[in-house]
Amino acid sequence: MKRINPPSLAAPSGFSHAVVATGTTVFLAGQTGMDSSGAIVPGGVAAQFEQALANLLEALAAAGGSPADLASLTVYIVDMDDYRANAREIGGVWKRLVGADYPAMAGIGVSRLWDAEAVVEVQGFAVLP
Repeated sequence: MKRINPPSLAAPSGFSHAVVATGTTVFLAGQTGMDSSGAIVPGGVAAQFEQALANLLEALAAAGGSPADLASLTVYIVDMDDYRANAREIGGVWKRLVGADYPAMAGIGVSRLWDAEAVVEVQGFAVLP
């Protein structure tokens, strides 16, 4: 997988501008901060992001992939100001669970998610070598 960040674009922070990959594509369904009992975890946006990302990575692992195989990720955010206020903690979660590399990413503000208690959802795809 090759991450592309042209110098003619603003330096990316927390994402890559483009990702080139060849292999088997795994489409990953949206995951919220829902634990294995079906309850949304308490603790706010950073805790929910951690659970949602862990859920997505669990699905990816079950498909035979690893965090390094993530090509694209979309983060759906109910309260963008809250998400940005917790960006450092969320970034720490990313580094602990995924590492220093980022896929192509987008953060999209939404009015609500399927689970009314959820404040963040992650969805993406990976490419297995």
